[in-house]
Amino acid sequence: MGRNRIHYSWIILMVVFFSIIVAGIVRSSSGVFIQPFENEFHWDRSVISLAFAVGLFLYGISGPFMAALIEVLGLKKIMLLSMATLLMGTLLTFLMQHSWQLILIWGIIIGLGSGLFLTVLSPYVANTWFEKRRGLALGILTASTATGQLILLPILAMLIDQYSWRWAIALIMVLSVIMLVIIFLFMKNSPKEVGSLPYGLEKEEAIPVDEQKHNPIAIAFKGLFEAVKVKEFWLLAGSFFVCGLSTSGLIGTHFVSYCISYGVPLVTAASLLSFMGIFDLVGTTLSGWLSDRFDNRWLLFWYYALRGASLLLLPIALSQGSYPLLIIFAVFYGLDWIATVPPTIGISRQVFGVKKSGVVYGWIFASHQAGAAVAAFGGGVIFQAFDSYTWAFFLAGLFCVVASLFVIVIKKERSVEYGAGSSTSIS
Repeated sequence: MGRNRIHYSWIILMVVFFSIIVAGIVRSSSGVFIQPFENEFHWDRSVISLAFAVGLFLYGISGPFMAALIEVLGLKKIMLLSMATLLMGTLLTFLMQHSWQLILIWGIIIGLGSGLFLTVLSPYVANTWFEKRRGLALGILTASTATGQLILLPILAMLIDQYSWRWAIALIMVLSVIMLVIIFLFMKNSPKEVGSLPYGLEKEEAIPVDEQKHNPIAIAFKGLFEAVKVKEFWLLAGSFFVCGLSTSGLIGTHFVSYCISYGVPLVTAASLLSFMGIFDLVGTTLSGWLSDRFDNRWLLFWYYALRGASLLLLPIALSQGSYPLLIIFAVFYGLDWIATVPPTIGISRQVFGVKKSGVVYGWIFASHQAGAAVAAFGGGVIFQAFDSYTWAFFLAGLFCVVASLFVIVIKKERSVEYGAGSSTSIS
């Protein structure tokens, strides 16, 4: 690249940023579709929650396999296939008539289609295209799920309120088509394809050939079998289980319905969720910057502890009908929503190395989505049993406190033997 031209790494960052926005809005929009689906098709909320829970789990468990497939087929092909799968899911939504079709479409098809964008894509691109500003790039990409929520959730809610859920689905479908074209035109597999090096790298370094490159399943499971021998893997996976439970699983799926049950209008509830997105964009980007400079363990400790406190505040705010308290919740929770991702990836990279951390983080994120699935389905079951979500949010707050203890147990200086003779230390 010419000295005065923008480095192509930043163009890749923008393409991936907007790709994640589109995939993210498909996942985060589930909350605004619960009541419309319930009203039109007369399905139980627990059944609708089950469909969304299956999707959350599948996109999480597909992460390590997506990381391995990138190594085999290339990043661009996998992004095109994944976006096309999301597009197919939105098209099929117009045709569904039975609850099993909702599980098939939103559980399996959309779950697998969003797997790449919302799991390993951010760390893969940050590690592949950036040598310097890696934490910042990761923070920006991680925050992009919040940006889609910020911009589009109130618009989707207004379309549903004024017209029909079908108009909202149509908007998502159009955005998927646009993004498919952008990926085809501008996405590249690696800096080498544009005759460049990763941003901030002065000279090319020799990269060892991966002997398992032909077998993505072997790559994924080899990474898992090696990672489970390391204590830090279990601590990160356990804390990330709680992260998924307390974010996309509970807030992303049930927050809007929880607000509606207390008389908050649909558009207002969606706007509050969108308002969280503003602060999540700030918080996660800032978290990426902080993860380059401070102890990642202590960042995670405070993120989980403060998130737990905010979740305990929400039932009080709703029961009192206090919009000021709801706004305070939205601010504090938003700053913390996915701020946990950059330091979690940072510790994973330090423990397992840059090359192997993509697949290992995929498994850690699978734990995140297992927690999300438990909360998405469990929240619906708790609502059916008690006609209220209060216990679900109270328990999530307590689990966050437990997660803060998980991460602080990770020792600051600890050499970890991983794989064939490699060792790193956490700092």
